[in-house]
Amino acid sequence: MLLNIDAKLLEWCVAIYLSQDKVGLDEIINGVDIHADNQRRFNLPERVVAKVLLFRTIFGGTGYSFAVDPKFGIIGGESWWNEKITQFYAKYQGLYAWHERLVQRVIESNGRLEIPSGRTYQFQPYKNQSGELKWPRTRILNYPVQGLAADIMSIVRVSLAKRLAYDSQVLFVNTVHDSVVLDIPKEVWYDIGSSIVLIIQSVFEDMPMNFEKLFGVEWNVPISCEITLGNDWKSMKSIRNSK
Repeated sequence: MLLNIDAKLLEWCVAIYLSQDKVGLDEIINGVDIHADNQRRFNLPERVVAKVLLFRTIFGGTGYSFAVDPKFGIIGGESWWNEKITQFYAKYQGLYAWHERLVQRVIESNGRLEIPSGRTYQFQPYKNQSGELKWPRTRILNYPVQGLAADIMSIVRVSLAKRLAYDSQVLFVNTVHDSVVLDIPKEVWYDIGSSIVLIIQSVFEDMPMNFEKLFGVEWNVPISCEITLGNDWKSMKSIRNSK
């Protein structure tokens, strides 16, 4: 059987950690359905639209990128989407301030950026169509979040492998971005499935402690997971007692 473990809202949690946005942190701690709340606040037609707005804005998406997207351009034009992005930043003011600081930090350090795990990036300005030198804002906003998310998933994989090492029948078969896929024989799952779920949850609960041990800095944003199980990808169903 396949057991898929997804880190819930991983990039958003990382962005909130790096920015220390108070509104976003409170929402995560209190278990707010962020996409549903943003759909209501910003008067968006569907929850999935609010989800895309959130993740694109993390990485510097603009009203133009929405307007030319066949899926979202039919909802509103460039100015309409720019207004939604403005509303988003008005809610998450700490995130906006961090975005501005991040770009400025890269410019002042001649393109160099280091994140809390020690990863470093080197950015270069480019010439736009008018021949002006511009810094790659979307990459500057993207790389720290994606890089730190990858570091977190590395902690999760190693910790989970160590805790499941007692049973050689539980196999790690794949990792894709913010997920880990296990292969578990049916008889093993029916015998100790509930224990495996508890182990998985404990790995995410302990991630902040392990992050601090490895990198010497505090992690203060809760990280949780969503677990699905099935004989194949088509039949995957949620494990209800996952957090």
